[in-house]
Amino acid sequence: MADWLARIEEGGARVVDGAAQVAARLAGGTLRLGVTGLRRAGKTVFITSALNNLLLAGRLPFLDVLAQGRYIGAQLRPQPDGAIPRFDYENHLAALTGPAPAWPQATRAVSEIRIALRYRPGGLVRRRLGGVATLNLDIIDYPGEWLLDLPMLRQEFGDWSVQTLELASTRPRHDLARPWLEALDTIDPAMAADESTARRLAALYTQFLLQCRASRIGLSLLQPGRFLEPGEMEGAPILTFCPLPPAPDGRWRNGSLGALMQDRFEGYKDKVIRRFFRDHFARIDRQIVLVDLLSAINAGEPGMEDLRRSLSATLESFRHGMGGWLDWLGGARVDRVLFAATKADHVAAPQHATLTGLLETLMADRLRHIRFEGAAVKSLSLAAVKCTDNVLTEHEGRQLACIQGIPLGRTEPLVLFPGELPDSHLGLGDAVADRFRFTDFQPPPGLGRDGRGLPNIRLDQALEFLIGDRLA
Repeated sequence: MADWLARIEEGGARVVDGAAQVAARLAGGTLRLGVTGLRRAGKTVFITSALNNLLLAGRLPFLDVLAQGRYIGAQLRPQPDGAIPRFDYENHLAALTGPAPAWPQATRAVSEIRIALRYRPGGLVRRRLGGVATLNLDIIDYPGEWLLDLPMLRQEFGDWSVQTLELASTRPRHDLARPWLEALDTIDPAMAADESTARRLAALYTQFLLQCRASRIGLSLLQPGRFLEPGEMEGAPILTFCPLPPAPDGRWRNGSLGALMQDRFEGYKDKVIRRFFRDHFARIDRQIVLVDLLSAINAGEPGMEDLRRSLSATLESFRHGMGGWLDWLGGARVDRVLFAATKADHVAAPQHATLTGLLETLMADRLRHIRFEGAAVKSLSLAAVKCTDNVLTEHEGRQLACIQGIPLGRTEPLVLFPGELPDSHLGLGDAVADRFRFTDFQPPPGLGRDGRGLPNIRLDQALEFLIGDRLA
């Protein structure tokens, strides 16, 4: 009954959000961009660089409104939702451009920022009617870990528990899960509910998730996301549950430990995931999905498969596609999706097309589905902040395309041959993956000193796809 009422409430909220989105689109003045990606994909860096380059407008040659001389300028404005923290653009930029350049801290909570873009419309009629127009671009950032909670909305506690326990029994998770699984074997979920037991099991399960994230493979298919990044909910009882073996008759009796964890699972869905979805995802117009393919390749086939499953599970929860006005009143839809392989500057320029091809192969099923639903889709490789240069070196009588930059943990630049990307992720076993060890680089000194904006690779092409039509 409670779940049914929650769905009615959610549907009503989506109608309101959909109507508001229709009005904003008809007015032409607001566009909401969701920056999606799992941990270490570069969401914070992308947003910082996009804002910096739109403000300074010196390094976006393929953004049509700039190339055509119609761009007037940009300003940061107060965001419309005062209850959401502002994206800390100034401190993130200072980290990248300071005396000791460093990558900004990873996203740990939802944030938002608005930038107003002023331009001259390109169409003859619009030029005659107005002359100058403004687009308010609202950019929403959120932890990648929280995204992976969205599929849980469609699951009951028993189904989620079975799925998670099955996943924990596979390599490489099984060894990491041993302390939690051994503790789970010592208790009977039908026992009377005991808070200390629930907290102990939840703590062991959380430690298992943290070890998965920190492992060499860097596993990302980890639920619930708030166990990893609790934000303002740290210490809340609603985060004290874990998967359990299925109940004999499908549901634990009232007052049992199993019933306590089942109730907290449902509370987590209602109070955390559903509210998060309604307040943020249901209102997005455009979406960029940032993907750290190079780290997954370093981890071999298990890393690539985990990344594929994580991204697919996350994207299933979004409403993609163009719809009629009545369809919009049922809730907002994402009408453009950009898939971007990040850290393109960590491989030589001739490898960028292969990097994009790997991304398209990995996400082929999801790309086809989104296109079928009616949304425009594009894939590319990019570096929101370029921190290496391409150089040619001679080795054993042949020219090698190399990169030069400062690896993390070092102070002097090195010239490295990053290796050649595989043509496909299929069959990328551990033995084959030993050929690939892509290095992480740190931002070089002097970023942004020329006043033209942070150097990048294909940020302009990404922005043209995401917002270019709204600046026409």
